Amino acid sequence: MGNLSRKRHIAKTFTWRAVGTLDTILISWIITGNPLTGMKIGLFEVVTKMVLYYLHERLWFRIRLVESQKRHILKTLSWRVIGTLDTIVLSWIITGSPITGLKIGSVEVITKMVLYYVHERTWYNSNYGLGSRRSKEERT
Repeated sequence: MGNLSRKRHIAKTFTWRAVGTLDTILISWIITGNPLTGMKIGLFEVVTKMVLYYLHERLWFRIRLVESQKRHILKTLSWRVIGTLDTIVLSWIITGSPITGLKIGSVEVITKMVLYYVHERTWYNSNYGLGSRRSKEERT
């Protein structure tokens, strides 16, 4: 199960990063008014967030919380804290403005939580990387 779960976590890392990066680029562009700044922030986040997300997935794999809705909400909140702090720091470094970093991070709190929850529910209903098909009852 270990190698299969790692494949799943790597796949989730890549799909989430694609969604998250697009969101970051758009938010950063809108707030700064500069598409290049949006691209810089989004592209730097690709590296930092993929590492952080993979570690987050591995940690949550070890947490045995059966009730899926509660698990996904807690997982969403824990990831958002990590992700928002990373966005604020990177945005601050790239723009040179802590206020801009806070603005981008503040907007992301809302957009990313919604997007992450949908991503989690989609993956929860997928059997990719689990080794065997789970029944609908086991997934809910």
